[in-house]
Amino acid sequence: MRSNKIAVIGDKDIVLAFKAVGMDVYSASDAAEAASALKSIAPKYSIIFITEDLAQDNCQLIDRYKSRTYPAVIPIPPPSGSTGFGMAGIKADVERAVGTDILFNKED
Repeated sequence: MRSNKIAVIGDKDIVLAFKAVGMDVYSASDAAEAASALKSIAPKYSIIFITEDLAQDNCQLIDRYKSRTYPAVIPIPPPSGSTGFGMAGIKADVERAVGTDILFNKED
């Protein structure tokens, strides 16, 4: 049975902040460690946050979870700042769901 728990995958500096607010954390210093952590924890969590740098290196693996109800795998900015990868994914998901860009469609 899946819990309503939330996990975070990222470098040890960022995950410690999430641990302080009660989330389960998994430290990963590279793409391979992040992929291993994601595969092992996916059945146990409803939401998994992963830093953009690690998500970008594991985008094929993360794409497999997009077709499933759980877990929601959500990229978050790393301590060094956003790469835009997470927002690009949200934009693409919204476009796929509604058929148009309703988030960033700007008139010139």
